[in-house]
Parts: sequence; C-alpha cells; structure tokens
Amino acid sequence: MKTLAFLFTFLAGVAVAAPEAVKRPVGRPGSTASGSLPLALDGSGAIEAPERAAATKAALPTGIAPKTSLRPKMRTRAVKRLARKQRKLRAKGAVCGDLDLQGEVLGPKPGRISGCGVAQAVRVRSVSGVSLSQRSVMDCDTARALKSWVDNTAKPALQKNGGGLKSLRVAAHYACRTRNNKKGARISEHGKGRAIDISGFQLRDGSTITVLKGWTARETSQVMRRLHRGACGPFGTVLGPNADSHHRDHFHFDTARYRSGTYCR
Repeated sequence: MKTLAFLFTFLAGVAVAAPEAVKRPVGRPGSTASGSLPLALDGSGAIEAPERAAATKAALPTGIAPKTSLRPKMRTRAVKRLARKQRKLRAKGAVCGDLDLQGEVLGPKPGRISGCGVAQAVRVRSVSGVSLSQRSVMDCDTARALKSWVDNTAKPALQKNGGGLKSLRVAAHYACRTRNNKKGARISEHGKGRAIDISGFQLRDGSTITVLKGWTARETSQVMRRLHRGACGPFGTVLGPNADSHHRDHFHFDTARYRSGTYCR
C-alpha cells in the first residue's frame, strides 16, 4: 500500500510540473493559416503586406515584351553608306562633305575670350579649283557660302579677264577680335569663324585685280561691283569700299543673318 501511495504521489507531481501549452511560434498578423510568411519586399526594402504584394503582381502584364530595348540599335545601310562616303571624301582632302571644298577638318576651336570660337572648324585651301592665298579657318556654312559665290559670281564675272580666276587674295579669316578691332565693341563674325575678307583676285595670266584700285578703275569697276553684288544672298553681310573707311581695300563677307535680310553696302 505504501508503494502504491508513493507511486500516485510521484505521478501527480510530474503532471503539475508539465508546461501548460506547447511553445510553438505564434504567427504574425497577416500570416497564413499554416504559419508561413509569404511577405514581399517593396522598392524601399520594407516588408510589404500579402495583399499589396498580390496587387502588385496582378498589375504586371504577362507575356508582353517591353516596348523599348536596352540593346543598341544597328546602324542602317544608309547610315553606313554615308559614313563610308565621308571617309572617302576626307581621304581626298574634302571638307564639309564636298569635294569642291579642299582643306582639313580642325574640329572644335575654342576662343581665348568669351564669345569667340568655332564649334566645328575647317581650314580651307581651295574652293571649286580656285586657291586661297592663305589657308582660311571658318565653319562649314561659311565655306559653302564662299563656294556658292565663287561658282555663281566670281568665276563668271572674271572669265574674260586674264584667262579667268585662279586665286583669291585673303586679307582675313578667323581671328578672335572685336568688330574693326575697337575696344569694347561686339565680337566680330571673324571671331566666330563666320567671315572672310577678300582684298584681290589673281588671274591665270598672273595679273591681279585689287579691291583698292579695281573699285574705281574704269576697266574693272563694273566687274568689282558685280562681285560685290553677287555676294549679297549667299552671305548675310557684305561690305565694300562704299561701306566705310575700314573696308575701302577689301570685301567683307560673313554669314550672320538678319530678319530684314542681307545687309549689303
């Protein structure tokens, strides 16, 4: 009897010492019934509720490729042909994509003072077979304007004089300076690579007609005025001996444009 009483007393003590409940992990609010946590991370790294994650997933289109690709586009055949043409032209000494404009590409030419400089400069040595007395720096717009004037005015005007035009005597081209070199004046178009000054015309027989003497000489005055007038159009500004004392010995051509049209004096 004592043995049985001791046994019952021992079993009762074990039952009292047992834990009241199993220590299982308690699910967080918003967890599934199975106790797992199908939570997602948003762009900031914070925990996203299951409802938000499901809504985000549903908003994404399925089976649709992005409209734009991050891969670089292949160059078209036309672009490749143009690139090859430009390389061939440069190999032959052409600038501005024109074989009639011979020289070299300089690229960006910064100025020493504010307002000067040329974004894409070229140095021209000849235009439509007519050489320049000095290689002249300018932009392509000015080079093309010079070609237009040479082809449509200068060559035809001088074709009966001394066997025709051989060379242009260049008095000035690119120079980082103010207008007429006056202190405090605005930057000249020369300082932007948009101007060229022509002081004379060398002919194929070796003779030269200068603006200084040719403007008033009886045998050349009409030709000189034709040369001056023909530049009004290809160029935005044309100045000659009648403009002022600064231009009595040369023609000034530049490609500045005005609302009122070409300024021609």
